[in-house]
Amino acid sequence: MTLLRSQPEGERDTAAPALPSVPRRTGPLTWARDLAMGMRFAAGGGREGWIRTALTAAGVALGVAILLLCASAPTLMNAWHGREKARENLGQAHPPPRSDRTLLYSTVDTTFHGTGIRGRLVDPDGTHPPVPPGVAHLPGPGEMVVSPALKGLLADPDSALLRERLSAYRIVGVIGDAGLAGPRELTYLAHDDALGERNSYRIDHFGKNWEAQPLSTPGLVLVIMTCVALMTPVMVFIGTSVRFGNERRERRLAALRLVGADVRTTRRIASGEALFGSLLGLVGGAALFLLGRQLAPFITLWDINVFAADVAPAPLAALLITVLVPTAAVLVTLVAQRGITVEPLGIVRNRPPIRRRLWWRVALPLVGAGLLVPMAVWPGPIDDPLATTRLAAGSTLLLFGVTTLLPWLVERVVGRLRGGPVPWQLAIRRLQLSSGSATRAVSGITVALAGAIAIHMLMTASQAGFAAAYAKSGRVPLITLWGDTTSWQQTARTLDTLRATPGVTTARALLDANAGRMPAPDRDPSRDFPSIIGVGTCAELRKVARLPSCRDGDSFVTDARRASGTDRGVSPGATIDLNPPDAYNNLHPTPRPWTVPPSARAARLAPLEDGHRLYYDLLLTPSVLDAARLTNPTMEILVRFDRDVPDAVEHIRNTAARIDPTMHGGASLDNPHDRQYDGVRKAVFLGAAITLLLIGIGLIISTIEQLHERRRLLSTLDAYGIRRATLGWSVLWQTALPVALGLGLALACGLSLGSLLLSVIDSDVTVDWPVVAGMIGIGGGVILFVTALSLPPLWRMMRPEGLRTE
Repeated sequence: MTLLRSQPEGERDTAAPALPSVPRRTGPLTWARDLAMGMRFAAGGGREGWIRTALTAAGVALGVAILLLCASAPTLMNAWHGREKARENLGQAHPPPRSDRTLLYSTVDTTFHGTGIRGRLVDPDGTHPPVPPGVAHLPGPGEMVVSPALKGLLADPDSALLRERLSAYRIVGVIGDAGLAGPRELTYLAHDDALGERNSYRIDHFGKNWEAQPLSTPGLVLVIMTCVALMTPVMVFIGTSVRFGNERRERRLAALRLVGADVRTTRRIASGEALFGSLLGLVGGAALFLLGRQLAPFITLWDINVFAADVAPAPLAALLITVLVPTAAVLVTLVAQRGITVEPLGIVRNRPPIRRRLWWRVALPLVGAGLLVPMAVWPGPIDDPLATTRLAAGSTLLLFGVTTLLPWLVERVVGRLRGGPVPWQLAIRRLQLSSGSATRAVSGITVALAGAIAIHMLMTASQAGFAAAYAKSGRVPLITLWGDTTSWQQTARTLDTLRATPGVTTARALLDANAGRMPAPDRDPSRDFPSIIGVGTCAELRKVARLPSCRDGDSFVTDARRASGTDRGVSPGATIDLNPPDAYNNLHPTPRPWTVPPSARAARLAPLEDGHRLYYDLLLTPSVLDAARLTNPTMEILVRFDRDVPDAVEHIRNTAARIDPTMHGGASLDNPHDRQYDGVRKAVFLGAAITLLLIGIGLIISTIEQLHERRRLLSTLDAYGIRRATLGWSVLWQTALPVALGLGLALACGLSLGSLLLSVIDSDVTVDWPVVAGMIGIGGGVILFVTALSLPPLWRMMRPEGLRTE
């Protein structure tokens, strides 16, 4: 007897019995096992597998190195500012009394051939003075310690004038790293026992409590835009790098499906392969970063030069990069795997194509523009967190919007193209079937170029503004000198010495000092504007004002009140205070009254040679007022020189240093911003070129994979007699069309973003067309580069042996 129920022949169930359901395992152990298997495939995939893994690692390594460099910026600036603050003292609100532990301190910065040199003079009051960092002990009288860079500059044969300027001091040591802002800084510390209290101040320690001023609006915009322009293509490039070798990986996954792996398992294995390349990229990026930061001492941007040890990311930032980069590699791979169906016998690609929607691709740049346009229409400060966030978010959304628009644009353009030569038709048909791999790589070109164009527009506008300002102020070759003086006779001797200097054509000088209103119970002295007294001979006074007549003993009240719009209480017969309040630390000094001569006549001030206006309220000849009654009188000297005399400015500075080492000077001749901007522009251009080259490598890999996938078709075409040149041109057009569309989008986005940012900082829109053309030219060179390196594999695949099958 059987336990089975008997059934008629026609009603018997002939279907295969159902297999028992197997529970799907998706726990952490399953993920770990599949990821480990994918990593083994990536590590043991033979020569081709290692090439793909190496390319993925190289792309990720570059991105990681840039991310680590950007993450090091706060630490770098903190270290730079920390050393600057530790070695400096700008003066104390309550100066310490003279003691065994104090010293006199003075700033004596100078310039040599357009390069700034930091100088400090000290004169200890006792045997235990404070010592700045980097210096074991203070130099003795007539001695100085210098930075290594300045020591090398002084030894240069072309630095004879600088050696003459510092000849009063003998080098006895070198300043250590703790006392330098950077390894290439030019600085010295000298002991001058003739340093007086009038041209210095007393301190009892080094180290200052001073917070750096916030960046100006143009500077802040440039910093934010640089960070956005660096980070956005890096993220796009990392996403592209982990997909190198994607098509061959998909064929391997089909083989795994054949031996029983389900779809989720294949996706986890593919993620493991990408994870292995990204982990290698992490290690390579860290090594590249450690190697690259050794170049930091040789790079100076915006007068900032740092040591290699300063370039170190914060631990939290390094941890985030270590975690997020591999995570991003896994997520990108999973997203890529959702767009295909891996079956046991191959990759299914004949599904209905997914139509790319436009609305969300347009929404991203529109939202970005919506954040920036109000800031451009109503410019204002952007140093508050909300404005800074809006600026960064708007710029990022605009750049990301370009990357999302490109696939849609390529799809729509190639979908409407018909006819043409055979190479053109082959390229267009290939792009119509699959344009995703090409547009992914080109997206990196687009965002990198758009960001670089915007940054160059910002820098070009700022540089043009500085150049125009220096050109206007430097039309007349003038150098201004000012220093302490005790009498008009001393000022006159200084003037005579300067006139005998080689290259000097004319020079004029006045002794000037501040005066104020007499104190009153109902008036706050800190709110009063001081009046300015100028003392000089009639010959000197005629150079600054139009005088009716003049002889020693005359005095003049000028029209400075009408020009400035403020009444400072200076009029014939008025009593003024020669010891006015000091806004810094002496708000209620002892008054020192003096009466303006009732015979003082009116005079009209004349503009200076460089167009600036003077604001002397009272002009006096030397016999009218004894300079000893003035509070901290100074001499202001304007020297005009002949541009054709070699190093005329350096000779003038040397003369001023001989007269008084603490005399300060300024000239509208040396424009340091040109050198600074040129360095940044070259760095941005080089970075854009390197990015384009690396993205071109990605395009090569993508093109070769597509050729390998079509090797049987290529062999068939070869068998039918299709010329190799025809297929070579098809590869060129297949690469050129997405790149050309990407370059057009990059140009439009970069110009739009740059124009918006220039409007935010209220600047004229300026485009550096040669640089833009150079970047577009590099993009075109990438097309030829990709095509040239794709031709040898194409020739190898166009052989009859490709028709052989097993």
